[in-house]
This record gives sequence, structure tokens and C-alpha cells, in this order.
Amino acid sequence: MTQRKRHCCGHSTCNTVASLPNYFILRPQPFTMVPLAVIVALCLLSMSSACDFEPASYENTGIVCKLTRPAALVLNEQTAQVIQAAFRHATYPDIHGERSVRFLGKVVYGLNNIQINDLTIEESKVDLKEDEAIEIKIQNVSATFKGSLNYGYGGWFVNLGHSIDFEIESAIDLQINTKLTCENNRLAADTSDCYLAFHKLVLHLHGDKQPGWIKQLFTNFISFTLKLALKSQICKEINNVANLLASFIQDRAEKFLSDGDIGVDISTAASPIINSNYVESHHKGLLLYPNHSVAISESTFTPALLAESRMLYFWFSEKVLNSLGVAAFLDERLVFNITGKDIQEMVESEDVETHRAILKEVFKGAPLKDCLAKAWSLTPPQITLSSEGTVVKSHVAAEFSVPSREEDSAVAFYFETEVIATIQASYAEKKLILHLSDAGIEIKDYRSASEMSAKEESIRHFLTRTVSVVGIPAVISRLEPALTSLMNSKGLHFFEIKNPEIITKEGYLIIQLDFEFPHHLLVDFLKQTL
Repeated sequence: MTQRKRHCCGHSTCNTVASLPNYFILRPQPFTMVPLAVIVALCLLSMSSACDFEPASYENTGIVCKLTRPAALVLNEQTAQVIQAAFRHATYPDIHGERSVRFLGKVVYGLNNIQINDLTIEESKVDLKEDEAIEIKIQNVSATFKGSLNYGYGGWFVNLGHSIDFEIESAIDLQINTKLTCENNRLAADTSDCYLAFHKLVLHLHGDKQPGWIKQLFTNFISFTLKLALKSQICKEINNVANLLASFIQDRAEKFLSDGDIGVDISTAASPIINSNYVESHHKGLLLYPNHSVAISESTFTPALLAESRMLYFWFSEKVLNSLGVAAFLDERLVFNITGKDIQEMVESEDVETHRAILKEVFKGAPLKDCLAKAWSLTPPQITLSSEGTVVKSHVAAEFSVPSREEDSAVAFYFETEVIATIQASYAEKKLILHLSDAGIEIKDYRSASEMSAKEESIRHFLTRTVSVVGIPAVISRLEPALTSLMNSKGLHFFEIKNPEIITKEGYLIIQLDFEFPHHLLVDFLKQTL
């Protein structure tokens, strides 16, 4: 009794640092630490694919998911619940038959209104088979079937005969060899290779009015028909549940990896790998945005880049993260507004004595609490990955506005700057933590609504210091809770993630972690789908 499942990771995920395209960001993306259970489930659904790919070809791979043996053991903890759902959800058809019996002639019978009761599963085991599949063994499924038995003999028809209640005790071992195929770039399950082995099938008839030989008679010649009917319906329902689960997970992943018009293509990019220690799937990770496309080719991925010591690994090409920055820019999300109160708090938190005269000229002597500031990206940010962290290069414009009698506010000062920021990200206690490890700032241009007495060198120094000491920390302090809240809105806080690590290397990012079984995801599936 072996259930084989092949699994995949359909998604782009924890782009923790992908949401850092600028130090000026108003609406961060949801591509930061995408809920991991969904990705785990996707990894478990793409292990077998009928898609044709060149052997060991990864050139179009943007995202990789690797699930190791310990993770498979954890995920197998609740396999029984899905199998139980399949048994309980199955609709068992009426069973009709007839047989000639000596002295009685033709006996016609029907088992009607068959329902399942008292289902238990003793054991479920999982194993990884080299170059084959994930093998799951479901042992000793104890189930009781109830219904009514109609029978007649001689010249009678079944509906003119007798009717009694019955109960069938059964003990079954289950083996399902699951294959997944590609249909319209999505995964579909095929569990036609399904076996039920009956260790026990006992028919109990209730009531004392039936002839004494009825129980033995029906036990003998109904058993074979009943076994075939139960096998057909249970295997059919397991296949149905498997496809519902595949669709549920892929739909969930697409929602987690999308926000508004921005999405990520989770189509399979290469053949999955299965060996005795892990399963690994490969995905395109292409940006989905109206009237815009980004191609990923000449991928740098090789299986040797991912270790086997943790339960779950994700690999991202920097092209995937960079394309998300492009989408954020195109969607006009890279805008950051600062109120007068925020300006006052930021300025007062820094020793600006040496720049007090410039501040007075920039804000025209107006109270800081009444002023406004706005910053935005002039071009799409460029995101690259290195061993030092995620490097984000941005060309940013900023302006300060002050109260005006003629209108609500007027632009008093405008400047442009190029920022190259190196950011390291981590995730602990269900919160995203961003650390600025390095920053380079170059003031490109500035303009004032009125002539300023300060020297150009002093103004540039003031602007550089304002960006580095006040602007960048202020944006990061806002991004951390904003992104954490965004991730939680996608359900990340429901997952028990253990010791996640975010590792950046030249051209790619690796996220590695351990986890506990995602019970809430299973509950959602059983509630919504079944």
C-alpha cells in the first residue's frame, strides 16, 4: 500500500528583500516572505510532471523549491485527514445484482443508501524513492459502511421483496501512485493507479425476520461486487480530492504572489528532481504585469547551490526580484509622502545645528509641522544580489512644500539624488527586520523656489546628510511594520517558521528554514473545498 505523490513548488516566495526597491516606498509589494505553507504544499504537488523538458536544463529557471526528507515526514503527519475526507466525501452508488440459487431460482438484490461511518486510519508512512516518487503507505483503514438491503427471490423483483438494514465492517490497506500532468500550465493529479486491499469485509444484517440463510448467502456472493464498487468510488474520490487540492494550492499561491495588477508566473521551468534525500522543483518566476514582460534566461541555478540540512529551501534569481521592482515602478507604487509632524520629528531627532540656516531657507521659515515632503522614483530601481546583501540602486526625486496663502501648499525646494543602498533582511518572531549595511548617496540636482544664500557645497552636504541620516532610516522604520502587516494579511503569521535564514550571493538569493505542520492550511482546504 503505497501512495506516491509528486511535488513542486509553484511560486515565487519569500522575496524578503524584493520589496526594497527604493528607500522611498509608499506601497510595498506582497512579495516578501510569501506564506510558506502554500509554497510547501506547492513543492508537494509538482514532483511529477508530464511536461517535456530538456534533461538537467535550468536556463529558464527563476525560482526553485527544495523539500528535504524531514519536511516530507512532517507533512505526512496529517495525510490521514485528507484520506479520511476522501472516504467520507465519496458518494457510494446503489449496488444491484442477481444470482441463481438452487431451490430458490433467481435471487435479486440491491444495496441502497450506502454511507460510511466510524472511519479510522492506523498508520501513514512516507518514503522518498530515487528517481520515482514520494511513496506514502496508508495502513489499516477501518471503516463501517451502513445502508439497506433489498432482496427478492423466485419471480419477484427486488423492489417487491424484503428490505433490511445492513452494516459492513471493513479493514483496508490503501496504495495510491499519484502522477501529475501539466494542463494549461497548471498541475493536475492522476491517481488512476489506485489499489485497495481488503483484510476484512463482514456483512451484518439487522432484525430477526429474515430467513437464517440470508446472511451467509449475501455475505458470500455480494462481497466481490461490493469490493469492486467501494474501490471504484474511493479511488475516484481520492482522484477528485487530489485535483481539488492541486487547484486549491495553486490558486492560493497565485493570490499570495499577486497584488492588484502585479503577479508572478509559477509555471514549471524544468523537470523535477527526486532522490532519497529531497525533492526539488523549478519554476519560471516571470513577472505578470499588463503590457509588460520580463524574460529569464541563462539562469545561474545548479542543484549544488542548495544544501540538505534544513527542511525547506527557496532559490531566487535576482532577475525575479528586479522585475518586481520594475513592476512596482510601473504601477506607480514607489511614492513616499511625509507629513509635517514626521518632518519635525525626523529633523529634531538629528543634531542639525550646523544646518539650521539652510533648513530655514528650504522651508521659508514656515513651521515644520505645517510642511510636507514627497519623494518618488524617476526610473525603475535596479536590484542586484551580492554576498553583502541586496543592493538597490534608485534615482529618486524629492520635494518640500510649505504653506501658501494662494494655495494649500507650494513647492519650496526640489532635488534629485541617486541612492545605492545595501540592505540585509531577516525574519524573527513573526516580524520582518531590515538592516541598512551600506549606502552611497549622490545629489544630482536641486532647485529652490527662491534664491538661497548658502553655498552649493553646504546645500549638497545638507541634502546628503538628510537622506542618509534622516530619510533612509525613517523609510526603513516604516517599511518593517508595513511589510510585516502585509505579510500577515497574506497569512504568514499562522505558520510556525523555525530559524529562517536569508542568504544573498552573487546573482541569487536563498531562503532556508524549518517549519511545523501548517494545520490552518489543511483546515482551510477541508472547509472550503470539501
